[in-house]
Amino acid sequence: MNHFLFQMADFLSRPPGFYFVILAMAGSTALVPFGLTDVVTYALSVAAIVITSVVLIQGYRDTAAIHAKLDEIIVSMHETRNGVVGLEHEQPEHIEAAVERLETEADGQS
Repeated sequence: MNHFLFQMADFLSRPPGFYFVILAMAGSTALVPFGLTDVVTYALSVAAIVITSVVLIQGYRDTAAIHAKLDEIIVSMHETRNGVVGLEHEQPEHIEAAVERLETEADGQS
């Protein structure tokens, strides 16, 4: 199921997917004069949910890829501390404390 969702998100996040959504919305809107307002409302609501899901899935993929790349950079540099690798999996309070500690250290090095 995940593979299908990622493929759908990938398709809908590109121009052909955008055009597909626009055509679907235009087609739904064309049904209004025939008394199918409920169908149009339903179709547009589903389209809004799908678009929101696409944004969330793409954001998750982008964020995960960025974290992997940053972790690779941190691990490859011998003089860095690897304690921040995987920080994105911690509780928000722990992340905030780590950020404050790193910002304090950075200010001290200036």
